[in-house]
Amino acid sequence: QVQLVESGGGLVQAGGSLRLSCAASGRTFSTAAVGWFRQAPGKEREFVATITWSGRSTAYGDSVKGRFTISRDNAKNTVYLQMNSLKPEDTAVYYCAAHNRDLVLSREALYDYWGQGTQVTVSS
Repeated sequence: QVQLVESGGGLVQAGGSLRLSCAASGRTFSTAAVGWFRQAPGKEREFVATITWSGRSTAYGDSVKGRFTISRDNAKNTVYLQMNSLKPEDTAVYYCAAHNRDLVLSREALYDYWGQGTQVTVSS
């Protein structure tokens, strides 16, 4: 079992940066792959990024490639999402999620554990 809590969201101007954190508890976190998803009002939830338990493999959604970076610190049971060059269209609730396969997965249905989300708002 893995419990996830996101933090770091807030209001930022376009072009700015934010770093989201996903703090995890549970004995299986160090072997869990973690992903970030986001959902804007009136839209479906969208894949943002994911990282395997070792940190050696990552994957990103097309809309964030080159701007967002996912990383993890297993000693701190935390996964980070560094978001640079933010755009108004990045405005959404951001969720972290986890699964216990050593794979990069972009389908939300394949994730077993979810946090409550953190709001990111980018003003123009």
